[in-house]
Amino acid sequence: MELWDVYSAEGRLTGRTVVRGGNTLRAGEYHLVVHIWPLNDYGSILIQKRTKTKKLMPGMWAATGGAAMAGETSERAARRELGEELGIIAKEGDLKFVKRIKRRNSFVDVWTVRANVRVPELKLQKSEVEKAQWVNKATLMGMINSGEFHDYGKDYFNIVYGLSDEIKAEDERQD
Repeated sequence: MELWDVYSAEGRLTGRTVVRGGNTLRAGEYHLVVHIWPLNDYGSILIQKRTKTKKLMPGMWAATGGAAMAGETSERAARRELGEELGIIAKEGDLKFVKRIKRRNSFVDVWTVRANVRVPELKLQKSEVEKAQWVNKATLMGMINSGEFHDYGKDYFNIVYGLSDEIKAEDERQD
């Protein structure tokens, strides 16, 4: 049984928890979801394809992530999901918080992490992830437009599209 913390519309913990899948979130209550976008030094983005057995978005390409469990901080949940789904182990402080997005009944915290790992080195969680691949921004846009990649919405992807550009700009500033 997985428990979620309940957040207010302002993003504050309420002190209440609910059972995942129990449909017990009331109007104006939210739970926390994390998305992690691994980026490499070349500005490529690591994406994953969900298994066909997943209840939500089966067989679709999507962001790495999932729901935070009761008691977890956003960063801790992001590090856990990254490790579980892709086998990428991030230490505290390795991830960079990008933005919190308010959805219908959840807050989605978007994170990035620098990860220069080859796909064959990943340890995919077989129950969650069918495969993974590095893509550039144009390929990701094409996958969204074709319906291969889950469409989280225009505002969401405007943030994501800027992430790979940010990595390149950061590297140029360090040179």
